[in-house]
Amino acid sequence: MGKTTSESSVDNVKTTTARRDWWAVVAVMIGIFLLVTAEQLPIGLLSQVAASLSVTPGVAGLMITVPGVVAAFAAPLLPVAVGRLDRRIMLTALMALMTLASLAGAFAESFGWLLATRVLVGICIGGFWAIAGGLASRLVALEQVPRAMAVIFSGVAGASVLGVPAGTWLGDLTDWRTAFIAMAALSLVVSVALWWLLPALPAREPVRLTSLSGQFVSRGVRVGVIATALIVVGHFAAYTFISPILQDIAGVPVASVSGLLLLYGGAGLAGNFLAGTAAGRRPYRTVLVIPILLALATLAFPWLGREPATAIPLLMLWGAVFGSISVSLQTWILKSAPNAEAATALMAFVFNLSIGFGAMAGGQVVDALSLEGVLYIAGGLFALAAVIVARTPASAVGRGDSA
Repeated sequence: MGKTTSESSVDNVKTTTARRDWWAVVAVMIGIFLLVTAEQLPIGLLSQVAASLSVTPGVAGLMITVPGVVAAFAAPLLPVAVGRLDRRIMLTALMALMTLASLAGAFAESFGWLLATRVLVGICIGGFWAIAGGLASRLVALEQVPRAMAVIFSGVAGASVLGVPAGTWLGDLTDWRTAFIAMAALSLVVSVALWWLLPALPAREPVRLTSLSGQFVSRGVRVGVIATALIVVGHFAAYTFISPILQDIAGVPVASVSGLLLLYGGAGLAGNFLAGTAAGRRPYRTVLVIPILLALATLAFPWLGREPATAIPLLMLWGAVFGSISVSLQTWILKSAPNAEAATALMAFVFNLSIGFGAMAGGQVVDALSLEGVLYIAGGLFALAAVIVARTPASAVGRGDSA
């Protein structure tokens, strides 16, 4: 017997809603893609900006440091400040602020003014990440959450693979101001898309400072935070110097480095999607494997990576595994936390602060020891993270691993 008109109408509404929700997931992913691109874009345009605004390259490097530090503190504090504000309004407003910050930066006549706009970029990054990381479960059906999380966090890897190289290419073709204007235009488009595609997302429970500290009652959260700090510090301590590592240790010609880093980003993008599925079912085992493989890749590099033929496979392994970190550790945290949004904000704080600390610590190690030394230090931090995770029972991660 065929369906009645009312039954068909209900089915059509469900299908339309499901499609809109997946488009909302894509819009959030593109938002993260643009924010991470904006954070890292000055790396490729540093010399241009320094020459244009009459500052040294070292001073110009503050364009990367400042938004990272600001993002770390904005992640836990902004959700507290906005209270019960609908998260749809918050995400749209942050992307609109990103539009204004990029546009103001493009027309900055002094480095101080440009740096002030980078503070706004940091607020946007921290606030957006703190909310977006936990949205998957509110946008799609429960069984589709791992896939949706993988899509959202592919924006991080995609920024490295496409966003930063494309922005750098545009800046080289025209100038750095044009690249910033392009960021503003794209951010405006995403602002409209977020407002149109996201459903109403009222705060389920307002985030308070006490709720942030309250997440540590869960052993799973404590271990997840420690593992995140060790892994991210270790990665950025070594990866910040990946260009000289490839050239001086592996003997890769300087002209080939950018192509290899593009492949590295592609491997990270693949790792992100593979880990999204694996972490959804087995978060404990997935997070345990990550630091083990990273330790193997970095500790082996000074010994086995002495020529391109062996260094490149180790680099691709490193890229694929690190690309899986965001989605895997976010899944671990969400399965362990008493309050998903507060835990996501805490995760964003630790992640962003660890990026800045890792890069700074790596520079100190390279200056005091060598490029090989920073690889050994990174490998040691990865191994320590693996030991801490291994000593934690799987039951600490929510319900543990599913069969």
